[in-house]
Amino acid sequence: MPLSLGPRVPRRLKATLLASAACACLVAASAPPQPLGIGDRLFPYLGNPGYDVSSYDLSFTYAGDHGKPLRAVTTIDAWTTEDLERVNLDFAHGSVDSVEVDGLPADFATAGEDLVVTPKVPLPRGSWMRITVRHTSDPMPAKGRDGGWVRTVDGLAMANQADAAHLVFPCNDHPSDKAMFTFHVTAPDGYTAVANGLPAGVTRNGGTTTWTYRTRHPMATELAQVSIGRSAVVHRTGPHGLPLRDVVPAKDRKVLEPWLARTPDQIAWMESKVGRYPFETYGVLTASAATGFELETQTLSLFEKKLFTEPAYPRWYVESLMVHELSHQWFGDSVSPRTWSDVWLNEGHATWYEALYADEKANKPLVTRMKAAYGASDRWRETGGPPARPKPPKSGQKIGFFRANVYDGAALVLYALRQEIGKPAFESLERAWVRAHRDGTATTADFERLASGIAGRDLSGFFQAWLYGEKTPPMPGHPDWKPTPPPKEARK
Repeated sequence: MPLSLGPRVPRRLKATLLASAACACLVAASAPPQPLGIGDRLFPYLGNPGYDVSSYDLSFTYAGDHGKPLRAVTTIDAWTTEDLERVNLDFAHGSVDSVEVDGLPADFATAGEDLVVTPKVPLPRGSWMRITVRHTSDPMPAKGRDGGWVRTVDGLAMANQADAAHLVFPCNDHPSDKAMFTFHVTAPDGYTAVANGLPAGVTRNGGTTTWTYRTRHPMATELAQVSIGRSAVVHRTGPHGLPLRDVVPAKDRKVLEPWLARTPDQIAWMESKVGRYPFETYGVLTASAATGFELETQTLSLFEKKLFTEPAYPRWYVESLMVHELSHQWFGDSVSPRTWSDVWLNEGHATWYEALYADEKANKPLVTRMKAAYGASDRWRETGGPPARPKPPKSGQKIGFFRANVYDGAALVLYALRQEIGKPAFESLERAWVRAHRDGTATTADFERLASGIAGRDLSGFFQAWLYGEKTPPMPGHPDWKPTPPPKEARK
């Protein structure tokens, strides 16, 4: 006799339920595609709900002209975190030829800056999915947008911060969803391609070469880097046998070498402050391009060549900027912001170690810089918002929230914290922070909790005032520090 597991459903009722479910699916599938997001305060439509990316496999084919689209294939492996009849990917600057989900052709459409994919079979929560998108990747600047591919004199590089990775490849473009990456880059003979991570093979075929690189640690999409150019790759060894590789224009290798040779000692200095370097390799990518910034792409930081060749830049200044991007490998890359409002944890720490390096190595007193920052802090807060609640960027200028309030203004918060809890506790906090959240994401609240635990007292009032206040609080230990009034011509 069969075991009864509960009341039986009458056949007629079962048919009605199945018809209703099919109708619901049909209604959902027929609804127009909509752009989604995870609700980031600064970038509401960035990232997508419903899945967690495990890995990206990116293939780019470069024809030798940095003004023409690259052929590309993006494969995404992910776990679903809810039932999905559609999957939204961030992608906004290329044409899509086809999409497959788990090997089956899938329908696709665009909605805002999303590529909306409808698989043949709905995906239940907790299932593994593989999405393959065949597309182009356009190196020409997107109208009204910052970032993505950077066209150099002899090829291309990437600058995807903060929300521009999806101008290059389909992805879940938010730092809260980190994943492993594999890159395959094909270019004509005579070019060299380098990407994040370590080399995993080189193949040559009919006048082209394909380079493969893989990361050994998860990475946010905004930190992806691919360099294609007539480049030299310079190898050396860092602390503990760490493999270092710098990528430079081949013709500039000799003039750049004195700067590149400083990296091992800079890594050793950072390790003395916060602990072991967190990744499998590091290097400097020097681009012949006018970017107006340097960028901490994971394991391969991007620098303008001009920084190293312009005689007007003092040596101490150049080295401190190198340390700024290096320190991001701990603060921002290994420990990534859970939301973009937590960006002060990236930039404040990088600015802190930049200033501390200049203090210790070039006799540029940290206290002098912090006093100047204190004088300007109220103005920075008025213009850009408090360090942990930066004002949103203007439309089309997504990097516009990288203002002084999240650089020196945030480093000032760290200085105040060191004054408040003492140098030994502060240094313990820094080491504990990068150790506790290595390869993950973290929030301002996480930092506050850890600091309070190490200090042995509740620091919520301190952080509330320093991170969210409209006015800069009094500096512990420096009651004489005062805000500096703006110049007369700037007053209203």
